[in-house]
Amino acid sequence: MFTSRARQAGITFIELIMFIVIVGVGVAGILKVIQMSTAKSADPVVRKQAIAIAESLLEEVELQPFTYCDPDDPNQNPDAPSPSCTTGYSESATLGPETQGGVTETRYYVNATTPMFDNVNDYAGFSMTGIKPIDDQLNAIPGLASYNATVSISQISAGEATGFNIPAANVDAVLKITVRVTGPIGTDISMTGYRFRYAPFAF
Repeated sequence: MFTSRARQAGITFIELIMFIVIVGVGVAGILKVIQMSTAKSADPVVRKQAIAIAESLLEEVELQPFTYCDPDDPNQNPDAPSPSCTTGYSESATLGPETQGGVTETRYYVNATTPMFDNVNDYAGFSMTGIKPIDDQLNAIPGLASYNATVSISQISAGEATGFNIPAANVDAVLKITVRVTGPIGTDISMTGYRFRYAPFAF
């Protein structure tokens, strides 16, 4: 008796399932790598932007005068001590902006009569949500709305004074400025600088 065998063609259902699983795992792995690469590639851009903001704000603070009396004080004298300061104009008394005529100094230009920051001390405690230009306190610079900045200012410690070869009695002649910038992807940058009063009571 002659028996013919039918030739098998195609794939079985189990083979098809296995193929789909293997291909799915492979595609998922490739997509995960692409996702991680894309996320990591954004990190340097965000970090560089935060560093640029911190450097810019730190330079802005450091370029301000560091006087014993407020520069607006009519009695400001680079060679005279604090008794010459008009009441409310002593920069060495406290850190932070002064209030003059009922108006507190601000970083931003509002109008010709609004007193602006004019001394390093004035930036103590300053913060902004969204990086704003000096001439606009309401609107962030395009592309920088997701960044925030704070400024901390303090007198140097006795240890830092020793490092700078400054007598402990003159620690008030040096201010430590720390600018912190936070942004997307958990970015957190801190930058520190020092501002020296180069004459006894002047800049």
